[in-house]
Amino acid sequence: MSYSVGQVAGFANVTVRTLHHYDEIGLLSPSGRSHAGHRRYDDADLDRLQQILFYRELGFPLDEVAALLDDPDADPQEHLRRQHQLLTTRIAELRKMAEAVEHAMEARKMGINLTPEEKFEVFGDHDPEQYAHEAQRRWGGTEAYRESQQRTARYTKADWQRIQDESADWAERYQALMARDEPPTGEPAMELAEEHRRHIGRWFSECPYEMHTCLAQMYVTDERFTAFYDAMRPGLARHLHDAILANASRHA
Repeated sequence: MSYSVGQVAGFANVTVRTLHHYDEIGLLSPSGRSHAGHRRYDDADLDRLQQILFYRELGFPLDEVAALLDDPDADPQEHLRRQHQLLTTRIAELRKMAEAVEHAMEARKMGINLTPEEKFEVFGDHDPEQYAHEAQRRWGGTEAYRESQQRTARYTKADWQRIQDESADWAERYQALMARDEPPTGEPAMELAEEHRRHIGRWFSECPYEMHTCLAQMYVTDERFTAFYDAMRPGLARHLHDAILANASRHA
């Protein structure tokens, strides 16, 4: 039994263009061809595609996926065990964030004033203000931090909810961008990096491109920040880092 590229795209909910790309880079080459030269995929090809999509969903870049799948010492069962462990960890992290969101929603519904710590539970272990605060502490001056403190002191619960909603919407769109295999140096990723910078500037303190690139470095060198972004989607911290640098470079 063999399947056309269109059929496989429909089974896996990917585009034909994605399958062509996987073939071109040698990640998934169909086992056969029709008399007319069209790609034909068999069941073994579908199994490999399933493994590829599992790893992609977990945030692995394509070159690492290829290395894992082509490792002669690894067997299919080992891949499944690894993916199960990664998925279990991710589910636990997302469940913790979901519980924090539910707590904030319930408090808002009942008119309960959240403590400063509770306001930021929806962001995981870190609050967005910490980014501007810590960046300014590390890279000179305290004006940005004072500005951030002055602004946030005036915020109401409605303001915090708007910040949370904007952050959640941005995160959803960034995860979708990564699911489409958009490169961090592409226009869509750079636009979301720019939106990320403006969000900080709008709600906390001015965030010029130099500061934004400093923040980007923290996202990949400080495990707390890496964990925050990778809880949204594994690999997001590195992807965002690269997108921020590319965006800053084009505005230089």
